[in-house]
Amino acid sequence: MSYLDISIQSIKGIGPAKAKLFKKLGLNTIEDLLEYYPRGYKDKSVTTEIKDLKPDVSYTVKVRIAGKAQEGRTKSNLIITKLAVYDDTGKLNVVWFNNRFIKSTFKEGDEVLMHGKIKRIGKDLVMETPEYEKVTSGGSVNLMRIAPYYSLTEGLSQKDIRKALFAALQHINEKLADVFPEELRKKYGLAEINFCINNIHFPDSLDKLELARRRLIFEEFFMLQSGLIHIKRINNEGKKGISFDKIDETQEFAAKLPFKLTAAQVRVFEEVSKDMESTNIMNRLVQGDVGSGKTAVAALALFKCVRSGYQGIMMAPTEILAEQHMLTLDQLFKDTGITIGLLKGSMTGKEKEKVLAEVQAGSVDIVVGTHALIQNSVSFNKLGLVITDEQHRFGVRQRALLSTKGDNPDMLVMTATPIPRTLSLIVYGDLDVSIIDEMPPGRKKVETYFIDTAKKERLMNFVKKELDAGRQAYFVCPLVEESEKLELNSAVEYSEEIKTQYFKKYKVGLLHGKMKADEKNEVMESFREKETQILVSTTVIEVGVNIPNATIMVIEDADRFGMAQLHQLRGRVGRGGDQSYCILISDTKSETAQERLKYMTKIENGFEVAEKDLEFRGSGEILGQRQHGLPGFKLADIFRDVKLLKLSKEAVEYIYENDKLSKVEYKRMKTILDSRFQKILDEITLN
Repeated sequence: MSYLDISIQSIKGIGPAKAKLFKKLGLNTIEDLLEYYPRGYKDKSVTTEIKDLKPDVSYTVKVRIAGKAQEGRTKSNLIITKLAVYDDTGKLNVVWFNNRFIKSTFKEGDEVLMHGKIKRIGKDLVMETPEYEKVTSGGSVNLMRIAPYYSLTEGLSQKDIRKALFAALQHINEKLADVFPEELRKKYGLAEINFCINNIHFPDSLDKLELARRRLIFEEFFMLQSGLIHIKRINNEGKKGISFDKIDETQEFAAKLPFKLTAAQVRVFEEVSKDMESTNIMNRLVQGDVGSGKTAVAALALFKCVRSGYQGIMMAPTEILAEQHMLTLDQLFKDTGITIGLLKGSMTGKEKEKVLAEVQAGSVDIVVGTHALIQNSVSFNKLGLVITDEQHRFGVRQRALLSTKGDNPDMLVMTATPIPRTLSLIVYGDLDVSIIDEMPPGRKKVETYFIDTAKKERLMNFVKKELDAGRQAYFVCPLVEESEKLELNSAVEYSEEIKTQYFKKYKVGLLHGKMKADEKNEVMESFREKETQILVSTTVIEVGVNIPNATIMVIEDADRFGMAQLHQLRGRVGRGGDQSYCILISDTKSETAQERLKYMTKIENGFEVAEKDLEFRGSGEILGQRQHGLPGFKLADIFRDVKLLKLSKEAVEYIYENDKLSKVEYKRMKTILDSRFQKILDEITLN
């Protein structure tokens, strides 16, 4: 067992009871403790003489105890303990409230360090409830230094954590092996690991603290990006993919599509095509804003796959979207002889059996469906291509399962979620990324407005005009997070409210998180068929739902949604030839929230929206919303530390391009990458 794996109970003063408290913070071993970085620091390294103290300022003083502590009580029974202390320049009174132990803590003549705020009481200066530490030959853990401050749990104090860390650092005694060889540290100006761990917890100076932070942030970025590349290599190691044929007929198929491909779509399909023709297994992400034409690229890839003699899968997160994909592909593959089958959970047993038999026999070329497509009961005749979206990005277990269904089929992941470029370096590090960065010509901009509730009446009259012209509208009210029951009540109440107050003569549909799949399908079908004019939803209306006749998106309490989420909702309208509108309603008083909503009225490009969202909210919040299964950052912040993010990416590329992991001095790095990322290989999945 490594000394890093030893229980923190090996540290003097941490028994079973205290170890339970540390466990609440996720701290079980010496390594956990060393990687529990401070949330902040206070500089207590300079002592001030008593004669120089001023009221309302915090100081560190080095004093001697003048005599016994005096204890008294107020009328309200508050215990006040007073202690007189002195140095060569003067005397000072120190006061504690309701602290029974102080009286027996000090004896006359003890030399003590104290840190606290000075107050003037009458003519005297008093230091109230200071931190204190007796002066010993071993040096101070809490005072006379830049002191670290940690996140706590009830029952543990800053002193407890500092004391444990001080002991842990003495325990390892500069023996940590560095994952970065000296050559790499010199190349990228990185401090050595023992120096960093010591100075991140107990910095000798602010300069040394900065050197430690820089190295540890670089390491967090490096490990994640390197790990993703490592995973990518492990996934494909020793596996040969399908080499699809060059299909000249693809050009004819593209020319017959009911729209002209944009230059971006052509470029992205060329990248996909090149991957498909190589013997490597394709793992490519196609990233494109709402309405940029990702489905057309998917159709071209499926055409190439089928004409090469293989079957393809098109997966969707919901049955509604699966049906929509089915309708779209049916239109696109008309007169090509390509057969398409639909597989969904709500089908009867007989219907499923029929499709499964056709898939196994190879009489169905493309299967459209939900996650059920990778279940054990589904057997393919010759599976070659799997197209999925970001909600179904596969981990190793799923990829292994797919490999058993085909000869290492190619993977194409489609996402309409614009991820800032800085963030996509990390989120999609194990995939090759293609970006459709151009919109089809003639698509009208969705006019976006930010209003307060005072203008609601005017808005509703505008919505009525649109409905009377034969168009449809979405109304979104935010989730009530405290309770699912409350959420349901608020959705029902909201839909009843707008119906009775404003839209008595119109049909209003309701979509909420507690509905079963078939109920949701029924509501969406009614809206698609124009039987319902208004759709009220508490949930984000499925990304990709295509109702060209819907021209209005009204979002209540818009400040409660992130900018990227608002952009996704806005993308539900503007899909037909008519002018569309997105109205953001909010009475927020927060200047930041108002600024975010104003930006939404100016920006229509999803990538710009994502960059702004990152700027406003920081990477932690955005990353936190996506449960991607990758280790989080303890120190790094993508937005603040973007230079280090880029530098670490450069280092990762340097190592892999120069095959450094095969070198002796990089043996430790290779071992760490292998072990660290093997543990999470199965969990690398978005949602």
